[in-house]
Amino acid sequence: MSVELEPPELGFKRPFTQEVSQVLRLRNPSSDPVAFKVKTTAPKQYCVRPNSGRIEGSGFVEVQVLLQAMKEDPPPDAKCRDKFLVQSVAISPSTDTSANVSQIWSNIEQTAKSSIQEKKIRVTFLAADGSESAATNGVSHHEDEPPAYSSPSPAAVTPQRSAQDTKEGGTMMGSTIMGGASGAAGGAGSSFASAVPTSQDELKQQLSEAQAQIAKLREQAAEGLRQRKPQEAAEKAMSSMPQSVQNASAQAPGGVSVQIVAVLCLLCFLIAYFFF
Repeated sequence: MSVELEPPELGFKRPFTQEVSQVLRLRNPSSDPVAFKVKTTAPKQYCVRPNSGRIEGSGFVEVQVLLQAMKEDPPPDAKCRDKFLVQSVAISPSTDTSANVSQIWSNIEQTAKSSIQEKKIRVTFLAADGSESAATNGVSHHEDEPPAYSSPSPAAVTPQRSAQDTKEGGTMMGSTIMGGASGAAGGAGSSFASAVPTSQDELKQQLSEAQAQIAKLREQAAEGLRQRKPQEAAEKAMSSMPQSVQNASAQAPGGVSVQIVAVLCLLCFLIAYFFF
């Protein structure tokens, strides 16, 4: 025989920004002792003390169910779908449940799972005055899939972050990134501003440096033209030679033709002129 529950539903009054507790009484109507265990579909939101134990024949146990404080109250039309599951099973009077309750339940689930009795309790959200709103607690008793129950912790746990906290965190992160980008842009702007002359003397100095650089480039170009004229003369002289002489010069062992030397010199000059 399963245990009797009082009240048949757990109602928690607003506001939920602070911890709200409710007492659930489990009574054993039989003469034999039973072991019990309490599970919920929201183990991180509730704290149950004790969440398992033993009830003597015709005895009862009071279980404190604590709803963790929320960051903000859910809207009035929010539906509470949390549920609790109370499991109970008859045990021998000689069984010592105080030793290891989890081990006892593990053995029962493996050897006599069909003997476990279960009762479900739904959770309702109540207004501050204790009146229940049908829209707030409109939970259907016919579910497409059974909910997954887990054993809640007997100790208080940190509640999950709300969507508002996540949004605020994203806003703070975005502000940090925008601030870093603004700082980088400001640094680049200040570097550019420092490169712009701020006085007439500085402008004249930069202009004279530019003119000196232009004069240096002109000298390099004139020197390159002077070096190119002997090369062109050598090429003309080579082209005026008989074909047999040219072939002999090109095929002479250990030597390099004048044309190749001229082309290499010209290529080196062009590279030095345009890149250096």
